[in-house]
Amino acid sequence: MLAMLFVQAQTSNYKVVFDMTSRDSVNQQSIIRELGLIRESNPNAKLEVVVYGQGLDLVIKGRSSQESNVARLLTDKDISFKVCAIAMKRTNISKEQLIPGVEIVPDGIYEIISKQQEGWGYIKVAH
Repeated sequence: MLAMLFVQAQTSNYKVVFDMTSRDSVNQQSIIRELGLIRESNPNAKLEVVVYGQGLDLVIKGRSSQESNVARLLTDKDISFKVCAIAMKRTNISKEQLIPGVEIVPDGIYEIISKQQEGWGYIKVAH
């Protein structure tokens, strides 16, 4: 019974923020795959992808090789994609260019730090 409580405690507090700064298609495929695998193994996990720097293409309509997958994942209330307003401004990207459902945060790095302070795990997407 104690083991069951331990497993339940682990799965009920599964929160991960992913740091996505790469335009590399392998990294973009990897984040989509990881989100799907986590969701399969833990339907209650809270997952957030913070996109900034060269990773912006992942969430821009018509530029993302993963556009349909991002849109599908955004239908899950516990998966979010957040893009850095600073990076958007620097690259002249408007809100209208984003895949519907992608949220804008003032500062991507601060978003990641805030999640970590709230107890979220952190994963840098890279290969």
